[in-house]
Amino acid sequence: MMTELEQVRPADIEKRSFEIITEELGNRALIPGTEPIVKRCIHTSADFDYADNLVFSEHAVERALEAIRSGASIVTDTQMGRSGINKKRLARYGGEVYCFMSDEDVAEAAKRDGTTRAAASMDKAAAMYRAAQEQKTAICTDRLIFAIGNAPTALVRLYELIKEGALKPELIIGVPVGFVNVVQSKELILGLEDTPYIVARGRKGGSNIAACICNALLYMLDD
Repeated sequence: MMTELEQVRPADIEKRSFEIITEELGNRALIPGTEPIVKRCIHTSADFDYADNLVFSEHAVERALEAIRSGASIVTDTQMGRSGINKKRLARYGGEVYCFMSDEDVAEAAKRDGTTRAAASMDKAAAMYRAAQEQKTAICTDRLIFAIGNAPTALVRLYELIKEGALKPELIIGVPVGFVNVVQSKELILGLEDTPYIVARGRKGGSNIAACICNALLYMLDD
C-alpha cells in the first residue's frame, strides 16, 4: 500500500530535503563549520554514512573558502565531476574548473609512462601550477583545489607530487569510490601534515560527491 505523498512545491523540494536530513541526523554531533558539506553529501547520495566517514583536516574549510575567494581553480579527475561543479559561481571569484582526462597529451604521457590518464592529468596540473608560479602563463592561478571522485591513482600521484615539493594544493577533496586501492590512496592523503583535505574514508564516494563538496563550499560563500 502506497503511503500518502508529502505535498511540496517544486521550489521547496531542496529546502524540505535538508529539513528532513537535519531531523534524521538528530543530536549527532558534526564538526562546527562542516555541517553544510556533510548535509549536501547526504542530500546528493541519500547516505547518512557521510556524517561519519567524512574526515576534515584542521581548518580545511576555512582555508578552502579563503582560497576560492582569492581566485583558486579546481582540477577534477572526471568530466562528470567537472560538469557537476557550479562554474558560474566559481567564476565570480576568478576561478575555473579543469579536467585534463580527455587531453591528447595526457593520453600520450600515460601510454609512454605506463601509468593511468588520471595520474598523468595530475602531472599536467602540476606543470600548470609551476608555470603559474613562474608567471609563464596567464591561464591559471597557482592556487589549486583538487576534487578527486573516481581515480585512486590520481590521489597517489598527488601524494607523490606533494612529497616531491612539485605541488602545494589549497585543498584535496579525496572521495574516489570503489575497491582497488581506494582505501589505501585515501589513507595516504590523510597522512599529509601540511595539506588541507576533505576525505571520505573507506570505499564510498564518487564524482557526484566530489562535485557536491565543491558546490557546498561555493554556496557557503554566499550565505
